[in-house]
Amino acid sequence: TINFATIYGVSAYGLSSRTEMDPGEAQRFLDQYFATYPRVQRYISETLISVKEKGYVETLLGRKRFFPELMEGANVRFMQRQGFERAAINAPIQGTAADIIKIAMANLHARLRREGFQARMLLQVHDELVLEAPAAEVQDVVRLVTEEMETAYDLKAPLRVDVETGPNWYDMEKV
Repeated sequence: TINFATIYGVSAYGLSSRTEMDPGEAQRFLDQYFATYPRVQRYISETLISVKEKGYVETLLGRKRFFPELMEGANVRFMQRQGFERAAINAPIQGTAADIIKIAMANLHARLRREGFQARMLLQVHDELVLEAPAAEVQDVVRLVTEEMETAYDLKAPLRVDVETGPNWYDMEKV
């Protein structure tokens, strides 16, 4: 989406090539976006300054991703540097999401076992968990999944979970 492209450093030209906007309109959109959300621009600028000084970025939980290619004096071509910069901006956000889902998974697994459920996790994709549960457990498992995912980590913005259930992926329905 445009929000993700903007946060990860899309240029006016890049935005215009992905949308119906001409480059001038795309530049005006970007200018308005950053005027409306100045903390996004500050996050990007501070992240790039920090990674160039320290050589790494961190998730909220302290996990580091290293970018020696962005250290002062690194001999990296312009296009490569831009790619590394986008990755450095993205890493704390996506890495924190990965940290949080892992906490939720560990807590959920322990709670399912502790409370004697037969339900089990089958799959995790990004911020999604797929579980299998006997029909008699579904409502209780929905409650546990929601609680564990929404309380895995305390953020300023609340974590919200959408749950779907069904006998197979085709017949899933929102709870």
